[in-house]
Amino acid sequence: MATVAEVMNRDVLAVDPTASIGEAAEKMMDGGVGAVVVMEDMVRMVGIITERDILNAVSQRARAAEARVRQWMTESVITIEPETTVQDAAQMMFERNFRHLPVSKDGRLLGIVSLRRLSQYEFEQQKESVGPAH
Repeated sequence: MATVAEVMNRDVLAVDPTASIGEAAEKMMDGGVGAVVVMEDMVRMVGIITERDILNAVSQRARAAEARVRQWMTESVITIEPETTVQDAAQMMFERNFRHLPVSKDGRLLGIVSLRRLSQYEFEQQKESVGPAH
């Protein structure tokens, strides 16, 4: 059974909690991702900010250049370990309505996995098991 380690993105984008939500949104757009991890001193994970968080901020009239990531990020970050199966990770994400989960081991951030990436992996597996179309 495939694990999260096999499908996670190891190039995790990060922002400082003092960054503006505009800077976080720009980083997401440039990286083509829907979430960035919030790192204090770029060492310790203190949160995650997602496209939904930024949408929430904008809907409440927050100014992108003034509002800080720390005001809108999710602080109690739930992480998964790299040995978690793809199926267990997807189930957790569906149950908790998450689209992104940081992957860590012994308190060290190793990567991030998205629901899109898990779905893509499962889709590719289905194609392989069915075989080529005729």
